[in-house]
Amino acid sequence: MKVLIVPNYSRPDALEGARHLEEWLDDRGIEARWAHNKKLFPDAEDSARGCELVVSLGGDGTLLRAARIVGYEGVPIVGISYGHLGFLTAAGPEDLIVTVEDALAGELHVSRRATLDIECTFEAKDGTLSTSHCFALNDFAVSRGGAGNMVEFDVSVSGKHIDRLRGDGFVVSTATGSTGYALAAGGPIVTPEFAGMVCVPIAPHTIMARAFLTSPSDVVEIEMSPERPVMRHFFADGQPVPCERGARGVRACVRRGSGDVVLLDRSTQSFYDSVSRVFYGQVGK
Repeated sequence: MKVLIVPNYSRPDALEGARHLEEWLDDRGIEARWAHNKKLFPDAEDSARGCELVVSLGGDGTLLRAARIVGYEGVPIVGISYGHLGFLTAAGPEDLIVTVEDALAGELHVSRRATLDIECTFEAKDGTLSTSHCFALNDFAVSRGGAGNMVEFDVSVSGKHIDRLRGDGFVVSTATGSTGYALAAGGPIVTPEFAGMVCVPIAPHTIMARAFLTSPSDVVEIEMSPERPVMRHFFADGQPVPCERGARGVRACVRRGSGDVVLLDRSTQSFYDSVSRVFYGQVGK
């Protein structure tokens, strides 16, 4: 049996917890593997293949990194919160060992989370086009560049043109990502069982634009306006979508991913417990 440990390397308490977990696993004959420190090894490739469990020790950002490592492999992820919110995590540091023990015994609740498959088209300075594919558990976002100019773009769903918008950008999220950037932009909180996408304009220059939900089979297309060739950025789960240096994003196509991410938590009510704790101030109640 193998377990992949994904710690937040910038938090000493998370690293201490990871070492403690490694010792506990070793005592039980379970092989522990560590994800690379990306600051020291930015190009290193991690994989959860052959592992029975992935343990994330950090905040939601660390868990998103664990999800990128797992991709569509279907390896369960359990998150231990050492971060600020810990909305996606199952327990705190004080319950590290008992939570991992329960996860390995198959005694935690399984929550299947829809993902995004994203295809972005970029234009180089010489006019050539290139395509980049990426995965996201939370969201894809188009945002304005560092110069601060608003962006202009067309939004279509499954071939049906919705509108041409101007503003700071646009977010396409999963239900899991509905409590992240999409929520900050004015979108709704959506139960994890929802398998479609949440589409939210960011600071649109109109009072008419509103957030909307799609079906699981829909495809959301975002086409940047050639009439407004300003700086803009494409992000997947808060990370820049890979492209050639100096290339500019011109188009994005977002659909439901071919597989789900499996998160482990304590019960079917874990989502609503987190909503109450984080967004309605019911800390300790």
